Amino acid sequence: MNRPGFLEVSDEYAGQRVDNFLIRELKGVPKSRLYRALRKGEVRVNRGRVKADYRLQVGDRVRIPPIRMAAGQPIQPPPAHWLGLDRERTLYEDRGLLVINKPAGLAVHGGSGLTVGLIESLRLMRSGDNYLELVHRLDRETSGCLMVARRAAVLKELHRQLREGRIDKRYLALVEGQWPRQLRDIEAPLLKNTLRSGERVVRVDKAGKFAHTEFQVLRRFAGCTLLQVRPHTGRTHQIRVHARHAGHPLLGDAKYSSRDQFKSARGRGLQRLFLHAQTLSFDDAGGERVTVGAELEPDLQKFLDAL
Repeated sequence: MNRPGFLEVSDEYAGQRVDNFLIRELKGVPKSRLYRALRKGEVRVNRGRVKADYRLQVGDRVRIPPIRMAAGQPIQPPPAHWLGLDRERTLYEDRGLLVINKPAGLAVHGGSGLTVGLIESLRLMRSGDNYLELVHRLDRETSGCLMVARRAAVLKELHRQLREGRIDKRYLALVEGQWPRQLRDIEAPLLKNTLRSGERVVRVDKAGKFAHTEFQVLRRFAGCTLLQVRPHTGRTHQIRVHARHAGHPLLGDAKYSSRDQFKSARGRGLQRLFLHAQTLSFDDAGGERVTVGAELEPDLQKFLDAL
């Protein structure tokens, strides 16, 4: 592409983030290059600069910059151990929605145009689906329920339900120490920082965005507590940062627990973050309430059984 092009947003892509729109339109271009184009204003919507999380509207005119695509470097196929995503890990499916039991270790998005994450894997494996977009996200090391829209109208409706608190998400988390039974709600604003390396780090800060997480003690063990967690807002790393703020970081959390705590969890046999998206409840296209659940992953269940 030698000159910029312009695309008008149709109903099909209304509500989609502009970064995801670019990833689809500019296949083969590394994501780092696309985000740089957004930061530098090479990408414009209706002649104005936009951030990566801008959601497109019907009729928006998107300037596509003249970015040279990587030649002869096709997107690699998903690793063999992710090939069951479309079959064994589909928890729920209808005409407009999939709920996938995301395995730990798989990012929801690939790191560049040459690597694949969950959404890229699904697009490769479900070639008959013309539209597959993430409704929300999970951290790479978090397992469990993840919604993927198969239609733009469904994506828009589920985003409305998220904004209005109609989608109920429950997690299982194992935290350091003995969680106080009376500590049920944490409301602490979260501020997100992106380091030069691209790593995201979040901290409690009065300049941050409002965040509310509900915690319930399920079971106590020696040196740790199993919690059911309900995030009422959807901030990056919200559960992990609120748990640390309470003085009880999640077991296996390399980012938000101390080095000694992390080494201790590894020494006890926990090889990853103990956080699992257990259930999702939402309204389907007919207005019926649907609840979908994912059993605890075998590695986490084995660790609990050993406790």
